[in-house]
Amino acid sequence: MITLSKKQGGEKEPTIALINIVFLMLIFFMVAGTLAPPIDPDLKLVDTDALEQTAPPDALVIHSDGCLSYRNEPVASVDSYFDSLTDEKKELPVRIVPDRALMAKDLVRLGQQLTAAGAQGIMIVAERGE
Repeated sequence: MITLSKKQGGEKEPTIALINIVFLMLIFFMVAGTLAPPIDPDLKLVDTDALEQTAPPDALVIHSDGCLSYRNEPVASVDSYFDSLTDEKKELPVRIVPDRALMAKDLVRLGQQLTAAGAQGIMIVAERGE
C-alpha cells in the first residue's frame, strides 16, 4: 500500500510519477521477455559432452609446457611454422589453440613472436563459456 506523506507546505508527494515509471518498466520487461519464442518442448538438443575435443585442422597448438604443434606434428619454432605456410595462409590470421594450463605470459610471448615473423593477425581459439 502506498501512503502519501505531507511536505511541510501541505503539498502531497508526487507518487503518481513514480507509479507511472514502475508501470512502464513492468510493461517493458513483459514485452522484452516475450520477444524470443520458447523452444519446442519436444525438441531434443545435441549433446556434445561425449565429443572428442580436437583443435581446428589449421591451428597452431601451444601446450602447457610451451611446446608447439601443427596438425599433430611438433613444431621447432615460430619461424619454422611460419615458413611452412603457403603464401595464401600467410595472408590469413593465425589461429592459436592454447592449453588451459598455459601461462598468460607464454601466450603473449607467442603472439609477439608470430607478429615479428609476419603474421597478419592472431585469433585465439577457446572453449565457449556456459
